[in-house]
Amino acid sequence: MEESDALRAARAVRRSVLGDAYVDGQSADPDPAGREFQDYITSTAWGVWARGGALASRDRSLLVLAMTAALGRMEEFRVHAGSALRAGVTDEEIDELLFQIAAYCGVPAGVAARRVVRAVRAERGEA
Repeated sequence: MEESDALRAARAVRRSVLGDAYVDGQSADPDPAGREFQDYITSTAWGVWARGGALASRDRSLLVLAMTAALGRMEEFRVHAGSALRAGVTDEEIDELLFQIAAYCGVPAGVAARRVVRAVRAERGEA
């Protein structure tokens, strides 16, 4: 994909939210199609974050957490749960979000999301 200002901005937001180690790991694919795929998802998904508008990174993070939980995409939920603090989301807000997920997406989705949150917190050395 051609390097554009929009792609550079999307890359910067992705890196600031997910961290260098995660982005570097995802971007290290030696396959040209894999690199193109990374550029595509960066420009589409992270381009939304980079466009500005009325939503702050914190709000976007909470929305992504809610949507990935609702869709049962726990692997992606885990990525965003682990980076939510960098986006300005507090643990207390994530705890409250779990109630919303259980109420509106179903108890199984809420339970699965809570398991992921507990695992992420355990990995960072918290209860």
